[in-house]
Amino acid sequence: MDLVENYREELRFARKPLGRSLLVLLLLALAVLPWWCPSGWLARASMVCLLAIGVIGQNLLIGYSGLISFGQAGFLAIGAYAFGHLRIAGVPFPVALLAAGVAAGLAGYLVGFPSLRLKGPYLAIATLGFGTATYQIFANVEWLSGGRAGLSIPPLQPPFGIARDTWVYLLYYVIFLVFTGAAYNLVSSYVGRALVAVRDSDIAAESMGVNLSRTKLLAFFISSFYTGVSGALMAQYLGHLEPQAFNISESMNFFVAVIVGGLASIEGSIFGAAFVVLVPALLGSLRWAVPVLFGTAILSVLIFEPLGLAGMWLKTRLYFRLWPFR
Repeated sequence: MDLVENYREELRFARKPLGRSLLVLLLLALAVLPWWCPSGWLARASMVCLLAIGVIGQNLLIGYSGLISFGQAGFLAIGAYAFGHLRIAGVPFPVALLAAGVAAGLAGYLVGFPSLRLKGPYLAIATLGFGTATYQIFANVEWLSGGRAGLSIPPLQPPFGIARDTWVYLLYYVIFLVFTGAAYNLVSSYVGRALVAVRDSDIAAESMGVNLSRTKLLAFFISSFYTGVSGALMAQYLGHLEPQAFNISESMNFFVAVIVGGLASIEGSIFGAAFVVLVPALLGSLRWAVPVLFGTAILSVLIFEPLGLAGMWLKTRLYFRLWPFR
């Protein structure tokens, strides 16, 4: 096992020279993906990047804080519609993106107040009610959702004559790297350790000086902020918003990605997002059998690897680290 001697090493994704080299190669391969990947799969890669941001946010809430939420579709919708209205008003993309995240984060902060009294399935049902109520509001309040016509988002204008699909992927890829790096720093900091302490034992955490109310509300804010940014990127990706895109199935997709990817794992969140997007795409030619096979794939992962895809990744790393003395 690697010994962590200081905080700088704690923040490193790869601590060994070989691991850092492989990480650099992977990042470079993903950066040049538009020049060798078909356009259809490039669009799916963009979808993985934007979905991974939201899944990381939910994993910070469920995996690291132990607070179960089924209201992610509501935060996704708030971020998407806030972003859409701002873009239509002429607000620049970066400002609209941050504002959408803040709007969803504030909504999450308010929804987090029940977490001060509710736990487990009771909190899950409370957040599910929020997601359902948010969907109904956007579906029936026309000035928010744009009515039957919906909201049309102004497209991004690629610079330097770059193809639009390529520009969208590169932009989403950079944003994904920024939010992933921020999440790694967060979970390695005092805040991340406070979240884990609250998850493991409320009483023990409070006895060690952790403010339970502030920590839980902060967890909801950060998670919702990530989800709101994901919703904003989804709005820009789709180019047109309708309330039907934010029903309860979106919350289920996020939850599946977290569980299949692996709880309390940033890498697992990325694997889970890729699983939710790419597995149905690979099975797309089978039509009616896609849901059946997708469900079978989920069951297979959970039965043979309870720690999720992140568990498989850890075992693979351990295998090569101990080889040939295994």
